Amino acid sequence: MFFLVLSVVVASFSQILLKKSAGKTYVSVLREYLNLYVILGYGMMVGSTLLTVAGYAGLEYKNGAVIESLGFVLVMVLSRIFFGEKITKKKLLGNSLILLGILVFYS
Repeated sequence: MFFLVLSVVVASFSQILLKKSAGKTYVSVLREYLNLYVILGYGMMVGSTLLTVAGYAGLEYKNGAVIESLGFVLVMVLSRIFFGEKITKKKLLGNSLILLGILVFYS
């Protein structure tokens, strides 16, 4: 389970890096796709995939989807921290439903 949770954290930070790259203007298409943020972001995604595979090796598959859904909550929090995005009522409601679903699943 540790590997799956770590996979979610790595994937969430990867999404933040990719979003940061998308918010910049580049002089060429090549620089748009070959810059530090994009390379690190996709590298982290590959690492996240490997962690997910390792996590599924010792866990029932039904638990994986539930743990992966934590990524939505984490991305919302990280977007608030790094980009100052507002947490709207809709985002809060949606993420609350995700957390409620996880609680129901594990209780």
